[in-house]
Amino acid sequence: MYLSPKKKFLLFIPLLLLLSLIVILFISTTFYQGIPVLNYHQINDLDHNLLTINSKQFDRQMQYLADNGYTTITPDELADSLDSGKTLPEKPILITLDDGYKDNYTCAFPILKKYNMKATIFLITDYVNTYPKYLNWNEINEMQTADINFESHTLSHIDLTKAATDVALRKQLVNSRKVLEWRLHKKINFIAYPGGAYNTHVIEATKEAGYRGAFTVNFGSDRTGMPMYALDRIPIFGGTSHTFFRFRLRLRFSTFFSSLKSVKTNLDKNGHTLLSRIIFIP
Repeated sequence: MYLSPKKKFLLFIPLLLLLSLIVILFISTTFYQGIPVLNYHQINDLDHNLLTINSKQFDRQMQYLADNGYTTITPDELADSLDSGKTLPEKPILITLDDGYKDNYTCAFPILKKYNMKATIFLITDYVNTYPKYLNWNEINEMQTADINFESHTLSHIDLTKAATDVALRKQLVNSRKVLEWRLHKKINFIAYPGGAYNTHVIEATKEAGYRGAFTVNFGSDRTGMPMYALDRIPIFGGTSHTFFRFRLRLRFSTFFSSLKSVKTNLDKNGHTLLSRIIFIP
């Protein structure tokens, strides 16, 4: 079908606007990245799934952080900075692992110690000492003495937005916190929502349960003014190839890719699928 030069130009306008928006987002988000919070799950050489990073890749990523001057922090240090502007060390970063897999002890822990890295593990408390694939209390206690922090990932990893009743929701939030405080002799201030699922009702219940903050799986870094019960993280999973390349891109440009992902989602919702396909999210 023949298209006149004018019609071709009109078709080019949306693409031009999209590219302009991408350039503006890149410039505006690159200069202030916020504080990155890395999100891992399994670290081992046996499982080859989207939640698993092999030991060689994990070691390479931790070495990169160490070689490039990053300093690992705790969730409380992150919250102190976001809440009251408390000074953090240069290039702060929070490393988190969800679920509490056994390989966090056998594989990730030695690598973290090798590079003097702190980390936080969000535990599914009903799984501890119950399933062979998950941590036991002896391993957790040993790790806690070596700069590994533990927080809540609920009792049984249910989707909190689909809890059958408010009583069931509160049980997941409160009882997991009580178990961890009893076992670890420390205050539990943070939770990671299972599957990243939350809504305003879950947020209110989390506040009432006594948590100081909560982490999602929303892609991005955390900055002053962000809601403490919907903190962003940078997923370092979801792909089994080019892992280190993806890691560096996500770490360096997390805020940009977070904004770009929102643009991509809105384009899809509004039926602009061709423009959406142009946008690359690593």
